[in-house]
Amino acid sequence: MSRTQPDKPLYQVVSESILDRIDSGELKPHDRLPSENELCELFSVGRNTVRRALGELVRDGVLKTVPGLGTFVTDSRLTKTAEYLYGMTQEMQLHHRAITSRVLEAKIISADPYLTRRLQVQLGAEVVFLYRVREMDGEPVAIERSYLPHALCPGILKFDFSKQSLYETLSRTYNRRPSHAEQEIEASLATSEVARLLNLTPPAVVLVFHRETRLETGEVIEYVDSELRADRFRFYTNLRLQSAPDEFSFRRLPVHVTQT
Repeated sequence: MSRTQPDKPLYQVVSESILDRIDSGELKPHDRLPSENELCELFSVGRNTVRRALGELVRDGVLKTVPGLGTFVTDSRLTKTAEYLYGMTQEMQLHHRAITSRVLEAKIISADPYLTRRLQVQLGAEVVFLYRVREMDGEPVAIERSYLPHALCPGILKFDFSKQSLYETLSRTYNRRPSHAEQEIEASLATSEVARLLNLTPPAVVLVFHRETRLETGEVIEYVDSELRADRFRFYTNLRLQSAPDEFSFRRLPVHVTQT
């Protein structure tokens, strides 16, 4: 649905029409906008109106102007690190973005064979299941299904995780500070449930995470499956060559080198 309303100033009608095209995917990150003359014809407005509309969008960071080349759609995806272990709340705070949560389920379940292996607990052990939609500035951007050994954080479901950070609660209340993790990331098409929860129009691509988070002792404190909107995030990592090119091969998990 278009944002435009008939009583709005013309420049705002133009800027919101451009925003609608970006939101719908008609205009994608790094796409070049039509020239000012073409926009004037497209919206049946004067050059000053188009320039003011573009200026507003440039000021808001939606567009950027490259002298001699034109005006382009900026890449609005946030950069997430693949090098450091952050909870989403803490990492988005570094970007000065507000993260809230909508709890879909929070309950105690019994460990099945899969969770027994992931969490290193006995079959049938009590496991905390926390299913949340994470929202950034009011927009759903991620889904998280967290599993924690209840024995390591007894009574944790008394906390309201629509408002509180899971990692902060583990660290401050239970003295269970997450230390390191093993994580797999892959791209996948969103299921119907994921598309509905993230307000995506199928077919839509999401980034899928599987992560085991451990304490300093090596105990697994959390296993999480999550999906993030691929149009809202990208990942950064700093890679260094540790061996000569003919001495290494790619592995699914990091290779631990023992110094001799």
